[in-house]
Amino acid sequence: MDHANLKDDYYWMARAIKNAKKGRFTTSPNPRVGCVIVDENNQFLSEGFHKQAGTPHAEIHALDAAEKARKQGAKGATAYVTLEPCSHFGRTPPCALALVKAQVSRVVIGMTDPNPAVSGNGIRILQEAGIEVVSDILASEAAALNPGFIKRMLTGKPYIRLKLGISLDGKIALENGVSQWITGKDARRDVQRYRAMSCAVLTGSGTVKADNPSLLVRANEAGFADYPIQNLRQPVRVIIDSKLSLNDEYQLFNDGFATLVATTSTESKSTPGQHAGQIMIVPEKNGKVDLHALMDALGEKQYNEVLVEAGPGLAGALLNEGLVDELICYQAPKLLGDKGQSMVSLPTFTSLEQSISLTLIENCQVGNDIKFIFKPDGNRNVAASD
Repeated sequence: MDHANLKDDYYWMARAIKNAKKGRFTTSPNPRVGCVIVDENNQFLSEGFHKQAGTPHAEIHALDAAEKARKQGAKGATAYVTLEPCSHFGRTPPCALALVKAQVSRVVIGMTDPNPAVSGNGIRILQEAGIEVVSDILASEAAALNPGFIKRMLTGKPYIRLKLGISLDGKIALENGVSQWITGKDARRDVQRYRAMSCAVLTGSGTVKADNPSLLVRANEAGFADYPIQNLRQPVRVIIDSKLSLNDEYQLFNDGFATLVATTSTESKSTPGQHAGQIMIVPEKNGKVDLHALMDALGEKQYNEVLVEAGPGLAGALLNEGLVDELICYQAPKLLGDKGQSMVSLPTFTSLEQSISLTLIENCQVGNDIKFIFKPDGNRNVAASD
């Protein structure tokens, strides 16, 4: 490939990635994909992005737009797609076959399909039809569009983000439990957008009892611009309630949106009523829901990304089990004092080797707060005292 071609490929793939981001709130459980088509003279012809599962994929939107742009449509053109065109029949036909039918001459791919069962099949269909295929253009940027989809395809588990709003001295609430609002409105808007990107929001029964949260996306707070579909997509709420201690009085059981209750037993003194959500039985570990088994179960439900908004107990347990992919902390310029509630509850470590190591991957100012994103060390093989 000559350098001029490579430069053009990077330029148009960057535009395709920008298109894919338009669907970041709405494609669940499908991946976010963008497509750009340019003509034989490297001039822009059309573009598209995947909006919602069950609707046309990015390539189809772009091909349809090309048909409207000129008489021969995409014939002889180059298509830039952030993810390898699909090769299987699902709720929509394979995009690889649509590109063949459109008689494009070249397809440039950001990254191959991460599903080992289908990876490379879309490329094979294109190549067998005589179409030139170039892959791995801006691959890391293309992969960053879909961390959850990629992880689920490779491991069967969703991508877990743990969100914490903390004070400068690492507290999430006062001693009496008061926590609203430690962080400012800009941080809260950012959290709303993380909710909107997530397939599910996970919390524990203790947080439900203490705060009676909705855990829904609030459009007015999120401040969406150009939301791509008519109805706001809400994440599923997943509540860990090992002994089914909750009843149907809490708002997340009565607002008409999906709630899933993860438990170890269907027997309790206070069984949730008919509005209390779908019950999911999960194997137990030390009398509680086995968190590893829960993540497998959520992956089976095709949840790509899960946002955890929970108290220190569940937050600490997920970190200690090596199940957190991203730790997101919004740190407010407030001091809550040594009697305040700590951000996570962890076992008693007796050496620094037992501590949880974090790598800072991003930090920025969000209003008057500072946002930190960490990657925890997932290898939790060192035992600690209870």
